[in-house]
Amino acid sequence: MINTLLACHILLAALATAHILLTKRDTSAAIGWIGAVLLAPYVGLCLYLMFGINRVRRRARKLIETRSPQAESAPLIRWSETVDEGLRPLAEMVRKISGRPLLGGNSIEPLLDGEGAYPQMLAAIGAASKSIMLSSYIFRYDATGSLFIAALIEAHRRGVAVRVLLDGVGAGYFFCPTARVLQRAGVPCARFLHSFLPWSMPFINLRNHRKILVVDGTLGFIGGLNIGEENRNRMRVDHRVADVHFRLQGPVVRQLAEAFAWDWSFTCEEELTGALWFPPLDGAGNDILRVVTSGPDTDLEKIEYTALQAITLARHSVRIMTPYFLPGTRMLSELALAALRGVQVDLIIPARSNHRIMDWACRDDLQVILDAGCRIWLSGPPFNHAKLMVMDRRWAFVGSANLDARSLRLNFEINVESYGVTFAEKIDAFIESHRRRRLTHHDLDERILPVKFRDAIARLFSPYL
Repeated sequence: MINTLLACHILLAALATAHILLTKRDTSAAIGWIGAVLLAPYVGLCLYLMFGINRVRRRARKLIETRSPQAESAPLIRWSETVDEGLRPLAEMVRKISGRPLLGGNSIEPLLDGEGAYPQMLAAIGAASKSIMLSSYIFRYDATGSLFIAALIEAHRRGVAVRVLLDGVGAGYFFCPTARVLQRAGVPCARFLHSFLPWSMPFINLRNHRKILVVDGTLGFIGGLNIGEENRNRMRVDHRVADVHFRLQGPVVRQLAEAFAWDWSFTCEEELTGALWFPPLDGAGNDILRVVTSGPDTDLEKIEYTALQAITLARHSVRIMTPYFLPGTRMLSELALAALRGVQVDLIIPARSNHRIMDWACRDDLQVILDAGCRIWLSGPPFNHAKLMVMDRRWAFVGSANLDARSLRLNFEINVESYGVTFAEKIDAFIESHRRRRLTHHDLDERILPVKFRDAIARLFSPYL
């Protein structure tokens, strides 16, 4: 009996090892999984089958093969020759990896916190006449969430085509009252990669972190703002979450709508097509924009690649504001190299975020870029959830993606890049205004030994935080 079990273990471990070698690009991940299947008989294999195989990418490729391309309903303007010459390599690289053109004739407007964004979003939903697409990571069933729920139900009752997509974890894994209320009212509402089935357990670690609202196919909202009472100024400062959202108009809204339509098709196998969802779009301003998506499907690491290329091309300044900073060695190296060649690199992080373990792990990652001459600033309170990046005050990158391993490699994220001085300078000034206290080598060195051990241990879990 023991010999039979051992023989089965060796055979199954060999098959799993072969699969790992053929599918895992990350060497450390491959070594870790091989060690698990070899050293933990049967248990390691079960863990690999549940959490180690990227079934999302396989499913995404199948959808690409079977779906028909969405025909453009109106000619769109491409602006490849109007971009600053120093930014053209970046524009071309992102075009190739994203598959999306850079579009002119847009407007992008920052909206600060819930007070700045929620009234405009609710007004847009209230004025909708044809269609509403809404995706949110967190959609609370509180005073603020109830306003959105009521507006969506009212839109549905007056004949507007409404689709609501909530993350299977962020919106509540075991209990999601928002989805229940919307579904009872007849509003089509789905939960992204949500299942209690054991063979669907790997999806628990894959989350849709995108925040998208598209109304009538012509007006879009994107950024880091979830839907919840904590984003309102009436909350106590230590409970409040500050954030930045963005209002979009122009041809780029189509790219925003296409990103939602892909997520909806992925979840519900319903294709959103035609003028109801993708009407002809006219120019609405002078901003040159493009949507960039990333996720553990066919868009793997595209937001990270975009940020890395921008840092590589920077000649004067790089300013980054992020609520969580655990980007991994690639981005740490690029930031350090940029500082060493004379680029002024400023990183703004919260003095205290809403995830203490993230703060501990982050502190253990900062020594490398401090040594290279990067400047690190602490912001808040209140805790700021904004995700912003500016390069040379000419290019900006904003959206839902944090600079941590989860956002860059596991989550489904969406950002917008802007090629233009006016918007970039506005975001650059906003980032600068949140520099409260500079973090120094002394701050890191004066941590007592138990705290250093705590931070180092927390960093080991950074891919899963």
